[in-house]
Amino acid sequence: MTTQVIFRIDEKTKEQAMKKAHHSGLSFATVLKLATYAFVEDKFTISLNQVEPFNLQTRKKLNKIQKDLSLRKNLSPRFKSAKDAMGYLMK
Repeated sequence: MTTQVIFRIDEKTKEQAMKKAHHSGLSFATVLKLATYAFVEDKFTISLNQVEPFNLQTRKKLNKIQKDLSLRKNLSPRFKSAKDAMGYLMK
């Protein structure tokens, strides 16, 4: 026996999902069924992560660091041992 599941989703997301399913050769209903089966069998995990944007000051610092790395500037030297590294850091 089967049952019907009804839920609300914004129209744009639904259209994108249907289009992607169609390009994969599947119906949207099949995609939802497969996702449900996978979720039940712990083969589909859900993780909610929100990426926090950097503020302007942090972005500027990161851009400078990225530029320095590409120019190989402001880098520490290579060390032959941990003792040498610690000596460099203690200066």
